[in-house]
Amino acid sequence: MSASQAIYAGWMEMPTSAVNDEASRHADDAVLAALVDEYAGALYRVAYSVLRNPADAEDAVQEAFLRVLRHRHTLGEVRDHRVWLIRIVWNIVLDRKRRAKTRPETDDVAELARVLPSTGLSAEEAAAAAQHHAHVLSCVERLPAKERQVLLLSAFDELSSVEIATVLGITESSVRSRLFRARNLMAGLLNHARSLR
Repeated sequence: MSASQAIYAGWMEMPTSAVNDEASRHADDAVLAALVDEYAGALYRVAYSVLRNPADAEDAVQEAFLRVLRHRHTLGEVRDHRVWLIRIVWNIVLDRKRRAKTRPETDDVAELARVLPSTGLSAEEAAAAAQHHAHVLSCVERLPAKERQVLLLSAFDELSSVEIATVLGITESSVRSRLFRARNLMAGLLNHARSLR
């Protein structure tokens, strides 16, 4: 069973409110299953880019789809399901991040190595890739919050400026200027680190 199938199966175990007729319920179920199949991976990447913990990211995706399940009657009003779902999971992960500020984050190289592709890499190359990945993530964490948000959504989650503006509730020009600043700051942080080696 895939992760998206497991998420969908978990929903169906939850009690639901009375539905007017069986055909309507089956149509809702089909739409929800299609949303899980199509967007679960993208939502997981969004959640993981902020939370940096696989279990927490999966929980955030599950919570996002549970919210969709509770509000499934409004699905017809949504113009862009991808952006709408990303906005939901984005708000969930930011809320979790705020609540967990006191919990220390882990920079466990073994965990980073687990999520990196390792095909054809020697042990030394895999360790170096994991360390580089950890360094890049630590530089991202040092960015100001506004710049970090647009960079995560753009680079890691591959959203367009219009989609990022929708997710964050800001203008597209604000997204572009924050993204420009974020990239310049990242370049400075990475160059500074290289000069120290």
